[in-house]
Parts: sequence; C-alpha cells; structure tokens
Amino acid sequence: MSTVELRRPPRRPKPAPGSKRFSPLRAVGLTVVGLFTAFNLLVLYWLVAASFKTPVEIFTDPFGLPKHWFALGKPFRNFAYAWEQAGFGHAFLVTVLLVAACAVAIVLISAPAAYALTRLGVRGANGLTNVIAIGMGVPFQTVVIPLFVGLAKIHLTNSLFGLFLVYVALSIPFTVFLLTGFFRSLPDELEEAAAIDGASPVRTFFSIMLPLARGGLITGLILNAIGLWNETLLSIVFLQDNAQFTLARALFTFYGAASYQSEYGGLIAGVAIVVLPMLVLYIVLARRIITGLTLGAGK
Repeated sequence: MSTVELRRPPRRPKPAPGSKRFSPLRAVGLTVVGLFTAFNLLVLYWLVAASFKTPVEIFTDPFGLPKHWFALGKPFRNFAYAWEQAGFGHAFLVTVLLVAACAVAIVLISAPAAYALTRLGVRGANGLTNVIAIGMGVPFQTVVIPLFVGLAKIHLTNSLFGLFLVYVALSIPFTVFLLTGFFRSLPDELEEAAAIDGASPVRTFFSIMLPLARGGLITGLILNAIGLWNETLLSIVFLQDNAQFTLARALFTFYGAASYQSEYGGLIAGVAIVVLPMLVLYIVLARRIITGLTLGAGK
C-alpha cells in the first residue's frame, strides 16, 4: 500500500501593520488626512460660492449660498466683470499657448536626457543624475535676480520667449528625474533585440523605448502644465507689458484695481477663473497621474 505524501498548504503572508487590529498611528494619520481634505473642500466651496456673491454677502454671510445676483438674473456678473476688466480673454489665450509650448518642450528635452542617463551607459551618469536631483531642491526664488540680469543683457526681459526659456530651464530637473524612473523600469531585452537587428541607439529610442515610456511622458506633460499654469512670481518679474500678461500676472494687476473699487466678488471670480481649470484637469486625470508616478517610482 503506497502512502501519499500530504502537501503542506502555503504559508499565509502576514497582514499589513494596522490592517486588522487597531493602530493608533493609523488612526492619527486617517484623522489628519480627513481634516486636511475637509478643510480644502471647505475652502473650495467658499471660493466658488463667493465668486457669485456681492461684497456685502461675502462679509456678512461667508458660507451661505449666493442670493443677490441670482435674484437680479445676473448670476455670472462677477465673472463677466473680471473677464472684461482684467483682460482675462487675451491673458487666457497667452497662458494656454505658453504653457502648452513649455510643457511640450520640457518633455522633448528631458526624455532623451533621461534615456541617455539610464540606458546608454554614459560615464558619470549616476553623478549627473545626482546633480539633477540637487537642482530640484534649489528654490527658484534664489535665482530670480541672476536670471533677470542675464535675460536683460540679451534683451529678453518683458518677453514671452524669455519667460518660456526660464520656465523650460527651471522645469527640466524635475522632469528628467521623473523620467529616469520610467526608463529604468523598461526591460533590457528589448534593447538587446533591437541591437541584434542592427538598430542604432537613436532608432531604438524613438521606435521602441519612447512608446513604452508613454505613461511617464504624459505624466510629466500634465504635471508641468499644472505647475506652470498657476506660476506667478516669475511672470511678475519678467513681464511688464499688458499685452503679454499670463492669467496669474493679469490677476495680480487686477487685484489692486478690484480692491480699490471694493469689487471683492469680481476679484474672487478672477481667482476662480485661474484656479478652477487646472483643478478640473487634475480631477479628470488624477488616476493617470498617480498611476504614472507610482509606476516610475516602484520599479
């Protein structure tokens, strides 16, 4: 009679800390996240509600629903006032074109640089990557004066092209660092197969590696667009002509006039015009952004 050896069941993995039993640290973390989320939702509600109110309603009933302009049949009066008085129409077009051009240029420059640092065996690639990572930690406020002096010498102050160069230069370190994670995660076998077929490194990059890193490219494109859309300090420093104002720069100029005329409803509506488009874009593409960031960082 043959004996059948019983097979041991696989050992179950240990549950994550705090997944079953009560964890004080987890409770504190969830409480902090919940309070932070509730605070931001409250601020967002106040911003949207106040943009439809009169100045009297803003101060007397800050968290109530707007009534006066709706009763008069002019619910979008504040938005119309901000759009016309601040010149947001032209500034909106300038901002869209500038941000789109900058985001595309940043990705076009950063992708080959990240590929060369991670896949081509460049001598000193690790050191260069570390230098780029250090560049991410340098506050751009510390280099505003040198940048202004340098652009003034080549007559690019008060110029959208000069601001374009500044935006691209200051955004490249983060984008290169982001894309290096994606290119490192790609399998080496694809490059080896392309080399056996006689493909050059340039052809391998454009035909094989670049399409595979599409998620990282889109993530970098979106994050740069969101960051540059709301940028204010550099546009204040480098732009003085009203015809070249971005939305954030136009809003800064509009702040003085609206405050002087006590048009706080129009001012808050202007803030909503600047903030809400990128907020909606982030909400719509949040899953893609988070997936792209975790994919690049996890492999």
